This record gives sequence, structure tokens and C-alpha cells, in this order.
Amino acid sequence: MSQIIMHAGNIRKSFNIGTENELEVLHGIDIQVHKGEFVSIVGTSGSGKSTFMNILGLLDRPTSGSYELNGIDVSKARDDELSHIRNREIGFVFQTYNLIPRTDALRNVELPMLYARIPEKERRERAEMLLELVGMKERMNHTPDELSGGQKQRVAIARALVNHPSLILADEPTGALDSNTGRIVMDLFHKLHEENGITIVLITHSQELAEETERVVTLKDGVILGERKGQRYAG
Repeated sequence: MSQIIMHAGNIRKSFNIGTENELEVLHGIDIQVHKGEFVSIVGTSGSGKSTFMNILGLLDRPTSGSYELNGIDVSKARDDELSHIRNREIGFVFQTYNLIPRTDALRNVELPMLYARIPEKERRERAEMLLELVGMKERMNHTPDELSGGQKQRVAIARALVNHPSLILADEPTGALDSNTGRIVMDLFHKLHEENGITIVLITHSQELAEETERVVTLKDGVILGERKGQRYAG
């Protein structure tokens, strides 16, 4: 069995704790992801997937439960430790790209390495290499307002890879794109997974996109309804 990259056990999340409006939105979620897997977490609006994604990405803490990322018990880590782990272990790809507006593609990709205090020469070389990997090297000196939605998302994917993360978390990565451009982005994820062995967790409301992944985890009303093999990899 391959290495377990992510293991969440009995994750619960409540808001407004201790008030009459207290609300539990995650009701004991268990999931593990192995190295090199491409897994989707699919659910409609209100299913709890965004809350769960924030916990998986160390952007929020569970109310209770355990969470191990690449062998590290992050549920007990301090805030400063979480920032370091997040920068090193997780690459994020968001629906809205989250690129810095007046900064070119190259420097956008370099940014996580700047926080990781990687030397300038190494930063530039790795950023250029990753932009080439995602087909964006020729546009590396362009700012986001000079790029299409699909081009912005490819830059965001390159940025997500720069610190050799254990895990890529992709939150509705095609949500702001037309179907043709979304297809290009999904094909890039498949390429990264199949050719480079990147571990990817896709958060989506789209059953169609979820079916393309190796394993589909269905979330509804804060609980996991079940798991199944994606059709793309069936048989």
C-alpha cells in the first residue's frame, strides 16, 4: 500500500459554539488519501465541502477530530506552525485564481518560494520550469489582466507546485471557465497526476468532473454518503 498523505478522522466543525445559534456543519468525517491519488470530493451547495476544504487546507481548524498531513498531526499545531506546513505541504488552486493583479506571471509563481526563503536564482529557474510545464512560459512576463481565464488558472497551477507540496487542493478550479477552457485545465490536472505522480484532491459540485478522478467521495449535509471508483478509471 502506498504512503498515506492525508488522514482525517471523525472531523466535526461547529459555528457559534456556546450560543443558541450553534450549528454543526460537519458531522464526523473520515477520509484518507494515498500518495499519487487523484480524488474528488463532490457535493452540492450546503453539503459542507467548502468548510471541509478549509480544514484540509489548514485555513480553519476542526472543532474536534484528528488530521494528519504527510505524517504530521496538524490538529495540534500552533498557528505559526500551520502557516509553515501550509506553505510547504499544500498547493492551492482556487476558482478565482487568487493571483496578484499588478504582478507578472513569473513573480506570481515565485511568491510561495519567497515566503519559503528560497534564493532568487533558484526561485526564477523553478518558476520558469513550471510555467513551461503548464504551457505558459511564453506569457511569463504578462500580468493577470493580460491573460485569459484559462491562462490565469494555469499560472495558478504552476504556483501551487513550486514548493513540491505533498498535496494539491483544487477548489472548483474550472468554476469560472467556459467548458472548452475548463477541459484544458482538467486535462492539465490529469497530465500532472499521470506523468508526474502529483497527489490531487478536487473539490467540486460537478458530478461530471468528479467521475474523471480515480475515487469519488460524495458529501451531503456534512457527512460522507459513500465512495466509488471514477468511471474514467473503471475497468
